[in-house]
Amino acid sequence: MRFLYDLGVFAYSLLLRIISPFHPKAKQWIEGRKGLMDRIAQSIDPGHQYVWFHFASLGEFEQGRSVMEAIRSRYPEEKIIVTFFSPSGFQIRKSSPLADHVFYLPVDTAKNARRFLDLVKPKLAIFTKYEYWYHYFNQLQRRDIPLLMISAIFRENQLFFKAYGGFYRSILRKVSFFFTQNKDSVHMLKWIGLTNAGLAGDTRFDRVVTLPKENIRVAEVEQFAVGMPLLVAGSTWSDDEKLLTQWAKNQPRWKMVIAPHEVDAAHLLELESRFPDAVLFSRFTSYPAQAIQQARVLIIDHVGLLSALYRYGKVAYVGGGFGAGIHNTLEAATYGIPVIFGPRYEKFQEAIDLIEEEAAFSIGNFEEFTAVFRALEQKDRWTTAGSAAWRYVQRNAGATQIIMKYLASKQLIGSVNPGGNQ
Repeated sequence: MRFLYDLGVFAYSLLLRIISPFHPKAKQWIEGRKGLMDRIAQSIDPGHQYVWFHFASLGEFEQGRSVMEAIRSRYPEEKIIVTFFSPSGFQIRKSSPLADHVFYLPVDTAKNARRFLDLVKPKLAIFTKYEYWYHYFNQLQRRDIPLLMISAIFRENQLFFKAYGGFYRSILRKVSFFFTQNKDSVHMLKWIGLTNAGLAGDTRFDRVVTLPKENIRVAEVEQFAVGMPLLVAGSTWSDDEKLLTQWAKNQPRWKMVIAPHEVDAAHLLELESRFPDAVLFSRFTSYPAQAIQQARVLIIDHVGLLSALYRYGKVAYVGGGFGAGIHNTLEAATYGIPVIFGPRYEKFQEAIDLIEEEAAFSIGNFEEFTAVFRALEQKDRWTTAGSAAWRYVQRNAGATQIIMKYLASKQLIGSVNPGGNQ
């Protein structure tokens, strides 16, 4: 089975090389790893042991951010190194002040894992939610370096729990401790003989609960809204945008701010064709005041603003639910507004919970979207849903504190790990 795993990793890398001339993200993935080990060797201080955080992409970075912030605050002497698998995370957070160094994760081969750990000499590794890499986990275990999974979540249909999933279960056994999002995940790990797990919750709550307090203002949105109610649509894809195009045609009393998941030139041109009266965020100051006043849609062609944009919304629409799965609903819910998203949300515990709380609503087509929206235009329904969203976020914060207590009690941080790097 390990042979098939290595073959799969090789095939994935080869595929990205083949399509990279035609696919911008694949090109970034390949280019970012050229000469990567040499850049790491030249950048890091060989005299330090690092706390190593790894994230699949930007969403997982935001999920683990509160733990990094807590370490930075309580243990300022610690050095932090961050790796990303995906270009979307690396490109946006490569200059994050929370990390001393940010790199792509070298491809998971035995050789790369050995060299990376020889260079970085981590005292502790923290992975967020998922990303189970056999060779890295194997080397961490061999070197007696603690490996924690935070905000971990498991489902019965994953390979770990299949009769033929023995190899993948062997990867899980290399983890020192799992901090899970829900009780079901703890139970599922116990079913396969893993008792080194405990319920902590989702660290994203600890990040998003602070967003309203930061009170970040976006002057362009304030000028655009001019007192009208806003639908803030975040992380949208083409299928979401088709639905929103229909909605915008029949809502003269509303305006919309749309922040697409992809902000490449081709997608922005598609959005401008869908919303011909829209104004672009990057060119906002060049529009006449009358054009801004008459515009119904503001297109955010800039990354990094979404978590601040939801504060202006009366209702939020979170994209991705007609594709692989919805994006971050908590960034909207923390502002106390109702949340709408597409049908594919079953992998996201917070979405399931928000629906149960009647704070969020899943829709499968335009007719369902219209029905939900009309219901939320009733003040009582809107107030009830928004209040439920806010309360849900508030009462689920605290996972970071549990993790930090564990790190202190096990003496994994604030001092050199004497067992590591043997």
